[in-house]
Amino acid sequence: MTTRRYKYAEAAEALRVEERWLRRNIRQLPHSKKGRAVTFTDADLERIDQMHHHEPTTGPLAVVAAPASGAHPMAHLKPLPSRGALRSA
Repeated sequence: MTTRRYKYAEAAEALRVEERWLRRNIRQLPHSKKGRAVTFTDADLERIDQMHHHEPTTGPLAVVAAPASGAHPMAHLKPLPSRGALRSA
């Protein structure tokens, strides 16, 4: 079975983005290149879609539970030791 190869226009249509966006961001996107010919496979398109997928952080569909009310969202972070403490060690 052969792998389907999409050119820029076909890939843009499948991803529902502008072809111009694909061309501008090609260095950060998975693709195949032979000479000047750039193609995308179904796996490349799936990876591009996953790269730009976002999950909600609040509300009933949030993957990570929101912090308790009144708790600071960065309360779990601890400060680094002072520089003086590092030199004496």
